[in-house]
Amino acid sequence: MRSKPFLKPEQAQLPWDAPGLIAGVDEAGRGPLAGPVVAAAVILDPRNPVEGLADSKKLSANQRERLFDLICARALCCAVGSASVEEIDAINILQATMLAMRRAVEGLRLTPAKVLIDGNRIPVLNVRAEAIVGGDALVAEISAASIIAKVHRDRWCAQLDAQYPDYGFARHKGYGTAQHLAALRRLGACPEHRRSFAPVTEVLHVR
Repeated sequence: MRSKPFLKPEQAQLPWDAPGLIAGVDEAGRGPLAGPVVAAAVILDPRNPVEGLADSKKLSANQRERLFDLICARALCCAVGSASVEEIDAINILQATMLAMRRAVEGLRLTPAKVLIDGNRIPVLNVRAEAIVGGDALVAEISAASIIAKVHRDRWCAQLDAQYPDYGFARHKGYGTAQHLAALRRLGACPEHRRSFAPVTEVLHVR
């Protein structure tokens, strides 16, 4: 018999788990060559569930936008945290991701009893936390957070595209596509490019 979605046996609440609210946390934007890394924290309302949650990477842009609105309307609370390009270049992308996650959790209106984080690393938090590899496909709260983070960052990229239209940010979202790399070589780096990332560093050294 197949297990229920978003619940593995080892993730069932244990007798010594603290009762209370559960927050899911995920990030978007670790890999791109430009822009901030964004994290979201979401506490869902079990009395007002959101149908159709899944790993944001498995959803279409239209599905993500629809679910973004539903999550914001039905969740007990949501928060977004980010780390800037300057912070990424100063402390590296891993530490910047942890910083964005911590800011997202600290931005929640309600304090969770436990935080479930996608991946295998946990930022410094003042609440109990657990890292779950592949959690964005297993835990509803993390799936919701992945959608919030992805849509938030995609909207930011659309705004950046309006400011720097020749780079194509609305299409590639800052990732190192052939189009983006060609624009980098042709135009150089804009202020939102991550100077510590190799493709950007190489362009800056050449110019």
